Amino acid sequence: MGFFVKPSPLFFLFLSLSALLFLPQVPLAKSATDYTSLVYKGCAKQAFVDPTGVYSQSLSALFGSLVSQSTKSKFFKTTSGSGQTSITGLFQCRGDLSNTDCYSCVSGLPVLTDKLCGRTIAARVQLSGCYLLYEVSGFTQVSGMELLYKTCGANNIAGAGFQEKRDTAFSVLENGVVSGHGFYTTSYQAMYVLGQCEGDVGDSDCGDCVKSAVQRAQVECGSSISGQIYLHKCFVSYSYYPNGVPMRSTSSSSSSSSSSSSSSGSGSNTGKTVAIILGGAAGVGFLVICLLFARGLLKKHDDF
Repeated sequence: MGFFVKPSPLFFLFLSLSALLFLPQVPLAKSATDYTSLVYKGCAKQAFVDPTGVYSQSLSALFGSLVSQSTKSKFFKTTSGSGQTSITGLFQCRGDLSNTDCYSCVSGLPVLTDKLCGRTIAARVQLSGCYLLYEVSGFTQVSGMELLYKTCGANNIAGAGFQEKRDTAFSVLENGVVSGHGFYTTSYQAMYVLGQCEGDVGDSDCGDCVKSAVQRAQVECGSSISGQIYLHKCFVSYSYYPNGVPMRSTSSSSSSSSSSSSSSGSGSNTGKTVAIILGGAAGVGFLVICLLFARGLLKKHDDF
């Protein structure tokens, strides 16, 4: 005869809890785009003439200052060095990024800028969530309305309904960046729009800049379902979703003096809450099934 020892109920409870720990986690809502993806670069053609290394030292100090400030601010502008060898630079993060995400975005820009542009007398590198620029003293200035980069979606949509929705959303955006002090994002029916101005641009000038960018988007992108227009001092983007604007997740702690609340931002917490509830329900259900199975086994052994 075989030797059989009846397992303790605690043994099956332990197995159930152990299995629960290895359940796949329900992912929380993620941000709509990767904020570190490269949008464009702008590099001056002239390189540093730097036999003594003074420019390199000023640039390194500038980069260090910008990165350190990105932990507590979404916009910072400063000058490193003095006189003719000084270098002025700035960074700005998208208004809906948290301080942590802002730092993560900006901290990689010095290396990326050096990789993409080398040691030129001026450079600008734009990621989807932040950008960095610098220029040496005396570098030629350009208009804040100058077009730096544009991209329009490959897909087009016919009909006046699309243009109506887009233009209404743009009108809301033009007013929103003024009341939002430089940053605004919102959804209107099937349109999602976002606009931001450089941090040192006043509200009135910001409204004018965004209006100019909107006009360019209307002309340059026409009936494209999406587009991004980057001017020197501001940018706008829009996307059309025929089935409704998807729920977007915004970074935590993203409030700042240069940002405003987004009408689409409330979806983030809702998505996370639903994910947590579903994960908890799945875990409890699995535990109940395991306990019922263990109870059935014990009953069979008792009958034996």
